Amino acid sequence: MAKTATAYKEKMKELSVLSLICSCFYPETRNKLMSEFEDMEVKAIDKRASGQAFEVILKPMSPVSDVAHNLPSPPKRDISLEDIEKKLEAAEERRKYQEAQVLRALAEKREHERDVLLKAMEENSNFSKMAEEKLQLKMEQIKENREAYLAALLERLQEKERHAEVVRRNKEMREELTA
Repeated sequence: MAKTATAYKEKMKELSVLSLICSCFYPETRNKLMSEFEDMEVKAIDKRASGQAFEVILKPMSPVSDVAHNLPSPPKRDISLEDIEKKLEAAEERRKYQEAQVLRALAEKREHERDVLLKAMEENSNFSKMAEEKLQLKMEQIKENREAYLAALLERLQEKERHAEVVRRNKEMREELTA
């Protein structure tokens, strides 16, 4: 059926455009056969309000036309066992090559992931070291600040003791002078 429809489309393309135009200028009905092709007939029928009308009659397919629509099959070759073995070996080599490529790609991916992991571990280690160094520095600064504060307190205390000593001496000298 598909072959017939395809043949119909092709034959409709082959219809003479000139004969269609001429049929518009000569509107009298024509019962005679307009065109005849190998597997169809085209007849003009009574003119309708919508324009010219045609009747397409498809002929049953003949054995000759059926052969014309079929493509010839390629000649069959005798394939030897050696040819089959060669093709199988070539297919096996292609499979091995593709497998090797996949394994190589997986190894590269694994290597890349390992590099990324090592880099992340190194960055983590560097961050830990840097954080530890900052903490150590802060601890040293706190210790220095505490020592400086204690030294300042001690200095003030000693200054007050010296002042108290001076005041005691002055008091003793006044008592001696007044006594």
